[in-house]
Parts: sequence; structure tokens; C-alpha cells
Amino acid sequence: MVTNKKKILVLMGGKSRERLISIQSGQACFNAIKNMGYKTFKFDPILQIEKNIKKINPDVVFNCLHGKFGEDGEVQKVLEKLKIPYTHSGIKSSQNAMDKLKSKKIFLKNNIKTPNYKLIKKISDLDKKISRCKFIIKPVNEGSSLGVEIFEKISQSNIKKIKKLLNKFRILIQEPYIEGKEIQTAVLGNKAIGSVQIIPKRKFYDYKAKYLSSAKTIHVIPPKITKKLHLKIMKIALKAHKVLKCKGVTRSDFRINNKGLIYILETNTQPGMTKLSLVPEIAMNYGMNFKQLVSWMIKDASIKR
Repeated sequence: MVTNKKKILVLMGGKSRERLISIQSGQACFNAIKNMGYKTFKFDPILQIEKNIKKINPDVVFNCLHGKFGEDGEVQKVLEKLKIPYTHSGIKSSQNAMDKLKSKKIFLKNNIKTPNYKLIKKISDLDKKISRCKFIIKPVNEGSSLGVEIFEKISQSNIKKIKKLLNKFRILIQEPYIEGKEIQTAVLGNKAIGSVQIIPKRKFYDYKAKYLSSAKTIHVIPPKITKKLHLKIMKIALKAHKVLKCKGVTRSDFRINNKGLIYILETNTQPGMTKLSLVPEIAMNYGMNFKQLVSWMIKDASIKR
């Protein structure tokens, strides 16, 4: 192992509801970076983030934070202020991708098909048309499917559940559930590198289905769709990456309905880097192992992203 004089700081943990996944992602990346010979540090930015980063004075910050503060433009503001190169997307693109309402508006403006939606601040905001069939309720700015619920219909018990979600998250989005195949696509820089089809054993691809091996979620690479359809999805994923002005690595989530129509659900600017995470798996199928993926991300790091 050749020692590299560059100092790499891995940010992990944080205060969001995705803290535990962030720690898993961060530790996996920390180990890979250390094995490359870099001077490697890790830091949980709960308090005095600016002061502690200055103390370490890294050449690159490898951002493994998930959720609020980590992928909503806030930590990016700190790193831009300190003029330290960092991985993943910049301030504005992180803000727009994290906020599902903002990203939906950007997708629609750029002719990227996404499910119809209604912003829900109170129960009376529920859309009657969307509520006639199976629908999804989700928070505007959470990740890892936290707070996402699927409802078959409007009922008194379901209204109670939605009220609890409103009390917890304050603002929700309601959209129709798209029956069909779930495909997730990875983009590195200016290239879509591949996709995975998700077949959950649970009701849907929720937090447990994503991160617990006991959930036995099936990952199919390449997806069981036509080559033409797959190329179309990768083209849309790259377009979404670009219109959101993302940098580095992103993962876009799609549903293909029974008529072959493609709907983008969201673009994630801080995709997981755990053993069960999709981007490392897609990259491996592309011919890039975990160490090579992490190395690419370090070399891609910059300021003013």
C-alpha cells in the first residue's frame, strides 16, 4: 500500500433520521479510503462542525451524510465557506433534489414524466381524484423511504394514519401509486452507468427492504426490461441529473407502468454506500469495484459544485 499525503475527511452520522445508515455508509467508505493509503479521518458533525473541520484541515471532504443537513445543501454551505473540495452535489442541486416538490416542478418543466401530486398540509387537502385508487403519502424532504405509506383507499383508520404523518412531518405529498416495475439508475458525472430492478418481498421498497438483509429484497441486474426501454431510462436519469445540476454520483428511482410509461419518482444526491446499497452494486456490474468507485468520487471532488 502506497501512502498518499492527501488528507481525506469522511463525514458520517449527523442528526437526521438516517443517521445509522450514514454511519454504515461512512465506515465502508472510510475503510476503502484508508486502504488506498490516504491519511484518513472520520467525523460525526453533531456539534461545532466548522471548528472541527478546520482543525483537521482536509484536502477533500467525503460526504456520507444522509437526510437533513447532509444532503439538503446545509453542510455544502459550510464546505463552500471553508473552500474545501467535497464529493457529491453542491448547495442548490442538493436543496432541489432533497425537496420532492421542487424536484417535481423541475422535472415537469423539463418534460420528465413524474406522477401527479398534491401538496398536503391538512387532511382536507387530500385530492379526491388521486384518493379513488391506490395512492402514496410521503414527506416532502425525507430520504430512505422514511415516512412513506401506501394506502388502498380513504378510510377513517387511514385518515388517522395520515394525521399522524402530518403531525410528524408537517408537509406531505400525495401521489397515485404506479403499478409496475421499480428500476433505479446510477449516474456518475456525465454518464448513466446502469440500473437495477428492485423486487421487494415487503409491501414496497421501504426502509427495512432497503437496509435489512432479512427483508430478502431481490436485486436484478440488468433489469428484466427490453434494451430499448433500459436505454431510455438511463437517458432520463442522466437528464434528471443535469436539469437538477447535480455533480458526482446520483441515483434516480423510476416506476414503469404496465403500458411501458416511465415515471421518475426522485433523484438522490447522496445514495447509500452500504453493503446492500444499489449504486456500488450497479457500479460493480459496470466493471467498477467499491474501491474504484470511492476513488473516482475523491478525484471528482471540488468546490463551487
